[in-house]
Amino acid sequence: MSELIPLTPNDAVSIPATPVRPPRPAWLKARAPLGENYTDVHRLMREQGLHTVCEAARCPNMGECWNQRTATFLLLGDTCTRGCRYCAIGKGKPQPIDEAEPARVAASVAHLRLRFAVLTSVNRDDAPDGGAHIFARTIELIRQREPACKIEVLIPDFDGNWAALQLVLAARPDVLNHNIETVPRIFRRFRPRAGFQQSLELLARARAFDPHLTTKSGMMVGAGESNAEVLEVIAALRSVDVNVLTIGQYLAPDSSYWPVERYVTPAEFASFKAEGLRLGFRHVESSPLVRSSYNAHLHVEAQQH
Repeated sequence: MSELIPLTPNDAVSIPATPVRPPRPAWLKARAPLGENYTDVHRLMREQGLHTVCEAARCPNMGECWNQRTATFLLLGDTCTRGCRYCAIGKGKPQPIDEAEPARVAASVAHLRLRFAVLTSVNRDDAPDGGAHIFARTIELIRQREPACKIEVLIPDFDGNWAALQLVLAARPDVLNHNIETVPRIFRRFRPRAGFQQSLELLARARAFDPHLTTKSGMMVGAGESNAEVLEVIAALRSVDVNVLTIGQYLAPDSSYWPVERYVTPAEFASFKAEGLRLGFRHVESSPLVRSSYNAHLHVEAQQH
């Protein structure tokens, strides 16, 4: 694994006590969440007692995705045990893990007639395996009900518990996704209780487990990093043979979160994509409203050709 260029203390980011948000540009407009399919997906999630990262993380693409009858299932409840400074998902002491949740997710996948399902979760550092067995069981039950449905898992780092990672990998998801999120210089403040090198190691271990597995990672930009640092992260992800890369604009949920330092232009996003493809990623999705699970089925289909 190649090492990133070390950064000096002078590279530190200062966060203003009262950050002033730059005005949001026109290219960050998203569709309003309306429509018959949106209503059906919303009703289904309430009836089944399920959560989606679309709602919990306030995704700007929720209206578009739900109207296409797709949603990213949020496993292990809706309360995270970590305090990442960019994420709108609720934080605190979670309820006990619901062992019946995988069956409800599988039933919902069957109801929606999905050909591609995305499973993610909150962090559950209170559980010995970080909730990995719920990922594995959900994959198993979806495969029983919808054998043709491909499955992507967007997993946490399991706090470096590689046996937990192995449990998820053994269930044979079609795509293993773990987001790097940001650059090393601001990583520890952006993502307390996580580590840049640990995330790279997770992706490297997934590749070692199955050389044919599609691996994927993503990051947000506009949080205080430089474009040069973004390019370093792109190179680091290629060094562990990640296949698919997503890059989108960081949008702070409100003023209490890590501030938006700037809005990255579409031209800059295009340059990130060009560099990723030059380095050998099979597919790169890089534009302001891109999120890790947005059009996930198209990302995988594209990189398989």
